[in-house]
Amino acid sequence: MVSIRVNNVGLQYPLPRHVRLRNEAPAIAGGRFAGLGGARHVAALDDVSFELEAGDRLGLAGTNGAGKTTLLKVLYGVYEPTSGSVEKVGRVDALFNINLGFRREATGRRNIVLRGLINGWSSGEIDSRMDGIIEFSELGDFIDMPLKTYSAGMSTRLAFAIATSFEPEILLMDEWIGAGDKTFQDKAKARMDEIVARAGIIVLASHNEGLIKRVCNKVLTLEKGRVKELRL
Repeated sequence: MVSIRVNNVGLQYPLPRHVRLRNEAPAIAGGRFAGLGGARHVAALDDVSFELEAGDRLGLAGTNGAGKTTLLKVLYGVYEPTSGSVEKVGRVDALFNINLGFRREATGRRNIVLRGLINGWSSGEIDSRMDGIIEFSELGDFIDMPLKTYSAGMSTRLAFAIATSFEPEILLMDEWIGAGDKTFQDKAKARMDEIVARAGIIVLASHNEGLIKRVCNKVLTLEKGRVKELRL
């Protein structure tokens, strides 16, 4: 059974010694200035706690710099918390930068392989997903052309097709993904809805209140790295 337990998590960035601050420094993007003298740091997250079970869809709300993306990266394991703990049961997948790992000189087909390897897929898994990714991307014979010959829309369609080809247990998302022209966007929305329906747990960071209301059953609002409100 999938689950997430976040217990009193904090994340601090030390400030370089050459950085000089005013006596009453305001809040900055990504957290707050804290500490004294030469031990100043940025508190990006401070005492964040929540629990999620199978079927939960948590929306992360808050202004720019509130700590939403930082919290997602802690959940994914990009950052280790400097205090507290994160306990996860289930495979975690993330949709942060869908263009991660693309090489412009390589063909679309080769980029599918490279991205699959980055995702930790085996050769068999890559082979089994290849045809479905190509079909969904609608690139046709362009799949064997170098990525540098693609338009921005073609690259986005390929990236989206690769990034959404997995079967998630815990899915972390930084904003909802849309891709391509109106027809492809409709198809992309349908796929995203399918992914959300299949995933055991969703954590979605977004500024779109309507989207969070539609997708999520819980909402965690952050402010300067701290929990401002948790709505269940």
